[in-house]
Amino acid sequence: MGIFGKLFGNNNKKPFSSEMRSEYNLMTNISLINMVKYENISKYKPIEDGIYEDLTDDDEAKFRMTISYELESDNTNNQYPLEDILDKYLIHVSESYEAENEQGASLFIIELSGSLEKIQDAKEIIGKKVFNREFIDSNGQVSVNLVIE
Repeated sequence: MGIFGKLFGNNNKKPFSSEMRSEYNLMTNISLINMVKYENISKYKPIEDGIYEDLTDDDEAKFRMTISYELESDNTNNQYPLEDILDKYLIHVSESYEAENEQGASLFIIELSGSLEKIQDAKEIIGKKVFNREFIDSNGQVSVNLVIE
């Protein structure tokens, strides 16, 4: 394979495997977490259930929501589907917390930040199952969708 084949792929390859993954990198038990730090009314103003305004932040992305979730990963890349969620809602992780994991469990606790509208939109994942699913795109290539059920 030449240099362009390495960079852009080889057209002689099959566009997809017959074994596409329909549900992987599964996030479950997604719930809101009320952190003690949000009780400090000189730094945080409650907006609605689980959403707080950071009074020390002048940026538009000053709204916070802390969630916990369990991740059943295929061990290839643990950043998904979280990375897809961040992209979909145009939010970011402002803080990550240590979770006390039982053996074999993958519990994560993160604080999400963004504009009020985007954080409110992102609340739709609470109590749902979020995962990645492969599909064949219009070019016949395998692509990945974010699924929220």
